Amino acid sequence: MEANELAEFNDWCPGCGDFGILRGMETALKELKLDFTDAVLVSGIGCSGKMPHFVSGPISGVHTLHGRSLAFAMGIKLANPSLKVIVNAGDGDTFGIGVGHFVSAGRRNASLALVVHDNRVYGLTKGQASPTMPLGERTKSLPRPNINGPINPVALAVSSGYTFVARSFAYDTALTKDLIKQAVMHRGMALVDVLQPCPTYNDVNTNEWYRERIYKLTDDPEVHDESETLAKMTQAIQNAYIPEDKLPLGVFYKNELVPTYEERIAANIPNYMENFPAAQKIDENGSSVTDLKKLVDSRTVI
Repeated sequence: MEANELAEFNDWCPGCGDFGILRGMETALKELKLDFTDAVLVSGIGCSGKMPHFVSGPISGVHTLHGRSLAFAMGIKLANPSLKVIVNAGDGDTFGIGVGHFVSAGRRNASLALVVHDNRVYGLTKGQASPTMPLGERTKSLPRPNINGPINPVALAVSSGYTFVARSFAYDTALTKDLIKQAVMHRGMALVDVLQPCPTYNDVNTNEWYRERIYKLTDDPEVHDESETLAKMTQAIQNAYIPEDKLPLGVFYKNELVPTYEERIAANIPNYMENFPAAQKIDENGSSVTDLKKLVDSRTVI
């Protein structure tokens, strides 16, 4: 889809950072050669929720509930672990009503990729402060400065068990594309927190504001041996809390030595990866052909 066609088709505000994330997502999917047979996009509610609708190309998509996109995505992944599952959600969607699912996803370490559209406001509902807006910040849509402290997505992800944690900037589509590709191919739970301007409601964190502060990380973020884990996690959290006059971009933490949730299930169900729920046979009238009698009998209380 050409840029002028996208503008006519899309209902995001002109200049929205979602356009850059969309370009990064489409390019990543194209370079990974993913289509509806091996990948699915999941989104929640908010401006970011339209991502599955606007991505061009043959890709499956599910537009779900506010704060519940990770729960839907987890169900999809566990039903069919062969799929690449990519979640797009806003900062309010993820770190407000959905923060419990965010933490639980890290504990499980399923092979999912979560892309957070982080503009520090609830854009769809007219610019209220989101959980990532700093304390004391006042955008044009707020009658008074924000009275809540901010969630730090990178630090929360690392401490919750995410094994790939990265940050990008929406207008840097090349970096966004590269980090999305890494997240999708990562073995484990991955976060890409994308800083994005909201030109309609956030007049503080503008494109110019970010351009003056962003820079690329040069530290090695990867855990090569289990003995390095604590040091690499500490390094990631320290980089996450660098004062806002500097905003590092890139990969903060990567650890593929931790067992994935699919591997943990397979340890209890040996044929899970070959005979997962979505591969189960259903007979002609729609009923399961699985015999549950032994299972029921084993749970019967006499």
